[in-house]
Amino acid sequence: MEQRRRVGVYGVCRGRDGRVLLVRGSASADHPGVWQLPGGGLEHGEHPEAGVVREFAEETGLAVRVTGLLAAVSDVTGLPGVALHTDRIVFAVEATGGTLRDEPDGTTDLVRWSTLDEAAGLPLLPFTAEALGLPVTPLRRPDPGASPGTPYPPAPTDRRQRFAAYGLVTDPGGRVLLTLIADGYPGAGLWHLPGGGTDHGEQPAAGLLRELVEEAGQLGRVVELLTVHHRYDPGALGPEGRPMDWHGVRVVYRVAVDDPTEARVTELAGGSTAAAAWFPPDALGDLPLTEVAALVTGHGVA
Repeated sequence: MEQRRRVGVYGVCRGRDGRVLLVRGSASADHPGVWQLPGGGLEHGEHPEAGVVREFAEETGLAVRVTGLLAAVSDVTGLPGVALHTDRIVFAVEATGGTLRDEPDGTTDLVRWSTLDEAAGLPLLPFTAEALGLPVTPLRRPDPGASPGTPYPPAPTDRRQRFAAYGLVTDPGGRVLLTLIADGYPGAGLWHLPGGGTDHGEQPAAGLLRELVEEAGQLGRVVELLTVHHRYDPGALGPEGRPMDWHGVRVVYRVAVDDPTEARVTELAGGSTAAAAWFPPDALGDLPLTEVAALVTGHGVA
């Protein structure tokens, strides 16, 4: 079975009476008749917050603004001949205008406000149930003879959207762990947050902890989800020197290393990490930092 990936953005929108907005998958959706939070696939080069605002307008007719970041989770769906891995970023949003209406000719066909008790009685996509604090139950099998959803096409070789998880990693003394990007990779010579691309079928937090071991030899624990960041570079060069229309989507966690050791790179030679080191906070301002590392540590952009 072929493995493919996509990034999705979704929003929890609550009314003044506490009800939550849900949409139902249409006949052309991957899961017809199943309810979920409004949202969908992130477009290439689009900021995740802009993506969820666009999706709400398309699916519900409402204008919304993002008020917080709630979760980053992943799941794998079996479609005809394809194992589709979806990285889902879930925001808190609030309605600022517009008129509620069903989506015309899209992947959803109904939108409605539901109490949590009402939502608990609906067939929900697992990530939606989890986001609402409801029991997660397996999806029902498709009706016999129902036409399956259309698999997402493979990514073009010269255009790539990459999902990654990074950490603001600290030890009990307040030191910050950073990694040095190796020659031949975008950002070579800059100090970066530990982390990297997640594997197919891997949860973002689990992928970050794996990368932390590979890049710095540290065992960490995820404390909280901090922010989401994206970088769009249509003129980027891949490791082979070939131009690539690159869109990186990154979630950043706060991570604690309770028993720090000397930082050392343990991944195979030839990886993107040249070195790893612990730094006191007052030394960060003197380092050449990547954009996301500068943003998260509050030390300006290199």
